[in-house]
Amino acid sequence: NPYVGLVNHLRATWLSGRTRPLEYRVAQLEALGRFLDEKKPEILEATAMDMGKPSFEAYFTEILLCKNELNDTLNNLCHWMKDEHVCKNLVTQLDSAFIRKDPYGVVLIIAPWNYPIHLLLVPLIGAIAAGNCVVIKPSEIAKNTERLVAEMLSCYLDNDCFAVVTAGVQETTRLLENKFDYIFFTGTSRSPSVGRIVMTAAAKHLTPVTLELGGKNPCYVSDSCDVQNVARRVAWGRFFNAGQTCIAPDYVLCSLEMQEKLMPALRAAITEFFGSNPRESPDFGRIVGDKQFRRIRALLCSGRVAIGGQTDEKERYIAPTVLADVLPCDPAMQEEILGPILPIVVVANMDEAIDFINARPQPLVVYAFSYDSKVVKQVLEQTSSGGFCGNDTLMHVMLTSLPFGGIGNSGLGKYHGKFTFDTFTHHRGCLHRSMGLEAINALRYPPYSQQKLGLLNTTFEIKRKGMCTIL
Repeated sequence: NPYVGLVNHLRATWLSGRTRPLEYRVAQLEALGRFLDEKKPEILEATAMDMGKPSFEAYFTEILLCKNELNDTLNNLCHWMKDEHVCKNLVTQLDSAFIRKDPYGVVLIIAPWNYPIHLLLVPLIGAIAAGNCVVIKPSEIAKNTERLVAEMLSCYLDNDCFAVVTAGVQETTRLLENKFDYIFFTGTSRSPSVGRIVMTAAAKHLTPVTLELGGKNPCYVSDSCDVQNVARRVAWGRFFNAGQTCIAPDYVLCSLEMQEKLMPALRAAITEFFGSNPRESPDFGRIVGDKQFRRIRALLCSGRVAIGGQTDEKERYIAPTVLADVLPCDPAMQEEILGPILPIVVVANMDEAIDFINARPQPLVVYAFSYDSKVVKQVLEQTSSGGFCGNDTLMHVMLTSLPFGGIGNSGLGKYHGKFTFDTFTHHRGCLHRSMGLEAINALRYPPYSQQKLGLLNTTFEIKRKGMCTIL
């Protein structure tokens, strides 16, 4: 296997204890900060070359949000690393019971192409903070960003502890044959099938995994809402990064009446954002590759094209598009779109919308819009998803205080902020007892007796706290 030597080298470094001290972790995290600051022009250029990503969107997602994660980690790492002391029973009152925050060891991070810096560095920040050595695998689809990471990141990080591997599908398969102590995989379209491959490879070594897989995120719009505000927030979330966002609203569920109201509002929002010809807008990106372009274009046969629909294969351009009267059996409803297409599926009411959502695999996020907070709350309570956002799109991912991750088909595990540190940390339960007081221990030693059992019950039993009843 071509990667055995690399993995063994990193493991030897990890076993030496180099990555464990707080000072080392902070130094490597600060080096990541310098990478983001000093290579900002190169990052903006590479993402523009890969997918026409507007510099505003690239700076916001690839640099600013990464720096927020980085600074949040640096601000709190000393506290996160400390032993966490826990409650004790009567027998262990004079002992020390705590949770030690240990690194896993050598971990693998596999990143996707749609946010090629953000979705690589955010898990990397947590892996470094937790004290691991890391193999970093950027996406080969975002070729220019992959080259930037491969050539430049090694100039900032300790090469004995962190290594970038450039690999396609076949090479990544060989890479996964190696034993890692943790695998963090983020996928894009058709990622559940790839997630199963990663999980199967991890299972051979009993390696724990985090899988971020995406999915079809429903967006319910009730009849009671501000149509213009809904249109602008949904259009922004759907067409940001030319729709190539795993948490974008994948389709809208609403009544026939609301569909008719939304159409002119969505058209106005698209024009406001990108002008009368989005193809000429500097604020609208392109599809990352020819294969992805052809897959997305094939979905335009669903329902009827109410807004947009124009394409240019040479430019890999697909206009911001809204499809009306889409049926559940249409192609656009069979897979995650991951492009600038918004299908609208008509439902009779909220209950039908909830049934529609629950009849499908659990999505990465559920969106709900309504003036009535009870409606938003009901959608939240009666559906299941990785995350939830009421009356907006994408904004929940901006908070490092919220866990981000999927459930079921949309993923396994969570990260962001302290959750990333916890993901790459083994929480080791520890009890340090005194060598004295052997008389107390005699209760548990043979020969057994009813008297010993009674005393053992008194000292070890956890009793339920009393409940207060208001009459």
